[in-house]
Amino acid sequence: MRAFWPAAEAAQVDYEALRAAVLAGAAPVGPAASRFSRSGLAGLIRRPARNEPVFVGIVREVPRAPWTPHADPRLDALVGGYELLLAVACDQQAEQNEGVAQ
Repeated sequence: MRAFWPAAEAAQVDYEALRAAVLAGAAPVGPAASRFSRSGLAGLIRRPARNEPVFVGIVREVPRAPWTPHADPRLDALVGGYELLLAVACDQQAEQNEGVAQ
């Protein structure tokens, strides 16, 4: 990436990563590289790879612990997970709103 003009959009970040790989003499690899080879720059702009999910959550059933007859720590863990996801979503929305306002 260029130090004087940092990338502001996901498509630009993907393009700069591909550009850096080519300039370093390495073959570009990953979802952005395959999208660029199929559709060119328009493919990166239409659907940047950075907009894809960063993680995948798996929900598994866990039996209730026998020593907690009235409290359920599983619900506390579930609430904590939702709070984390909502905090990240709110932060991303605030960043997008700041970018639109500028």
